[in-house]
Amino acid sequence: MKPFTKTVSVIFGIIALLHLLRLIFHIGIVVGNFQLPLMVSLGGFVVTAILCIGLWKEANRRP
Repeated sequence: MKPFTKTVSVIFGIIALLHLLRLIFHIGIVVGNFQLPLMVSLGGFVVTAILCIGLWKEANRRP
């Protein structure tokens, strides 16, 4: 069991969930005068979900 890998996997899962919630509820993010497009969260969701799943599998793999 690799506790650090599982911890990071859970963190990536939470970030993926936040990106998904932003996509579902159309939450706007403004940085200065620039509004961040929703497509950024789509990419963020895909990347963090893949990292979450990959790290979880890595943590549960037997040596």
